[in-house]
Amino acid sequence: MFIQTESTPNPATLKFLPGQTVLDAGTADFPSAEAAEKSPLAARIFAVDGVTGVFFGNDFVTVTKSDAVAWDHIKPAILGAVMEHYQSGQPVMGADAQTASGHADHSGEDSEIVNQIKALLDSRVRPAVAQDGGDITFHGFDRGVVYLHMQGACAGCPSSTLTLKMGIENLLRHYIPEVTEVRPVAV
Repeated sequence: MFIQTESTPNPATLKFLPGQTVLDAGTADFPSAEAAEKSPLAARIFAVDGVTGVFFGNDFVTVTKSDAVAWDHIKPAILGAVMEHYQSGQPVMGADAQTASGHADHSGEDSEIVNQIKALLDSRVRPAVAQDGGDITFHGFDRGVVYLHMQGACAGCPSSTLTLKMGIENLLRHYIPEVTEVRPVAV
């Protein structure tokens, strides 16, 4: 098994590509070792000292490390953990674990605007951020303000504010005049 790695715009996060499907559908975010108990693969990665976050996409795993450790020191252990997991035959997700389908539900008078926002996110934004090892999902819309949840490499990325404000906000405002601002949320 050959696992490729790619850097991301977030220096604390690396993207690991195992060369096979990680999740059939959706994404899974593990911001702590406790959350990782629902996934044998995430739990194995969190066993490596210095790992602070794990995120799964369709064909990638992003791992976030603490500032106290260097990639040179923990990258081999993470590669080993991913390889051991796939050789073990265990599932990526436990039987009771659920993946996130993405966007939060929204109903009411703004539902048409929200559907446009979600469509733009799905067609223009999410594929681009997945290439960087992350995901951005709709969280809410209130009086012109769009609230987005950033995951994986996007969470805590130094350039995420710039991406959010200059990229996504400008895109949404261009196509949907009712949008006045985009803000990140922590879930």
